[in-house]
Amino acid sequence: MKAGPPASLRTARRLPKDTGLPAWYAMLPAADPAISLQGKQTADWLVLGAGFAGLAAARRLRQLDPKGRIVVLEASRVGLGPSGRNSGFMVDLPHNLQSSDYGSGLEADRALIQRNRAAIEFARQAVAEYGLPDEAFVPWGKVNAAASAAGDAHNQSYSAHLATLGESCQWLDAGDMRALTGSSYYRSGLFTPGTVLIQPVQYIRGLAEGLRGSAVAIYEDSPVQALHNLGQAWRATTPHGSLESPRVILAVNGHASSFGFYKRRLIHVMLYASMSEPLGDAALRVLGGQDFWGITPSDPMGSSLRRINGHGGQRILMRNRFSYEPGLQTSAGRLERLSLDHDLAFQRRFPMLAGLKMQYRWAGRLCLSWNSVPAFGEIDSGLFSAVCQNGLGSVQGTMAGICAAELAVGQPSAHAEALLSEPEPSQIPPEPLSWIGANAALRWKEWRAGAEL
Repeated sequence: MKAGPPASLRTARRLPKDTGLPAWYAMLPAADPAISLQGKQTADWLVLGAGFAGLAAARRLRQLDPKGRIVVLEASRVGLGPSGRNSGFMVDLPHNLQSSDYGSGLEADRALIQRNRAAIEFARQAVAEYGLPDEAFVPWGKVNAAASAAGDAHNQSYSAHLATLGESCQWLDAGDMRALTGSSYYRSGLFTPGTVLIQPVQYIRGLAEGLRGSAVAIYEDSPVQALHNLGQAWRATTPHGSLESPRVILAVNGHASSFGFYKRRLIHVMLYASMSEPLGDAALRVLGGQDFWGITPSDPMGSSLRRINGHGGQRILMRNRFSYEPGLQTSAGRLERLSLDHDLAFQRRFPMLAGLKMQYRWAGRLCLSWNSVPAFGEIDSGLFSAVCQNGLGSVQGTMAGICAAELAVGQPSAHAEALLSEPEPSQIPPEPLSWIGANAALRWKEWRAGAEL
């Protein structure tokens, strides 16, 4: 897949900027001081981005090339970018955010399930190999929750689709949902067992530490300012150094467009989250329910919630509201305004917790394509793309990283071949038409979500 016309020098028009401190990062012990790239270096393999895709690529490269020098460059700190700003669902089943029932067709969904489960298994093996704590990776499953008749109908449709796929699920009534969450807000839920609930920063940091232990060099606070095609190698330039490598894996999701790749083919969206302060004894008594669970909404535009019990105590996460952000960043003011909707949604679900405050607020970047396909493949000689995860960075990013490594080594798997067979991301209209159309569509879909929001 070609990402645009070849260019010998690609300069980043902007560097990643994230708004708000994600709770997952703040609740963990402080990370060791960052080591950034210094001076001129070389490597056999260069991976740009230390998120789900980048670290999966580095681990797969180490498996395929045990003696090669592998370097990962991360613009920020490991876990402080998009990989640490999600709600921590590694979903095995179809979860197309642009579909009314999360599905994309039987054959496409069967292939997707195989890839997602392979990505989860790859993650499970890494967790065991690197000795990550239990909290980092919990195979709990998830519940698709419905708060309205329309949401109930969405779940019925999704249940029928899963049955056609031969996938198991369990229907939960209002009483079951109340016993699970402590809330009387939901009419029903659809439990599926294959999702893993992760503490995303704990997981990502654990992968990074494990890779360092296998002699993978990871440099943080090292944003790539330019990529220069030297003919037989690529040079990545950072504020304090440069690195040359014959093969580069681009695992920076939507930030790829900052270098001019996939022009007018990537849709940049922000999704907003809030995490409560710890639940005290009084709150725990009036709430009831189980102390650990994960909920995705029956309508893709609704609210995802998690109740956690680990580092930081027992807390509840609320994640909803979207905005189209072609500049890949949002303002503190917009985060503050949209966070008010989190408070309202939280109060509707948990009126018994009226005094509970939200301690952390943050925004996270998503990269989508109009036709819900990845931006994957060799996009220039020796340059391999593993970007555009369509809102499912934990599993689809992991798989894209694995497959990009296999492609770069010259040993593409069946999963890599499947990704290569996908069409390229569709073009989107120029600005300001995209901004007007995308935000109008988001507002309409959120309004249609109704009580699920």
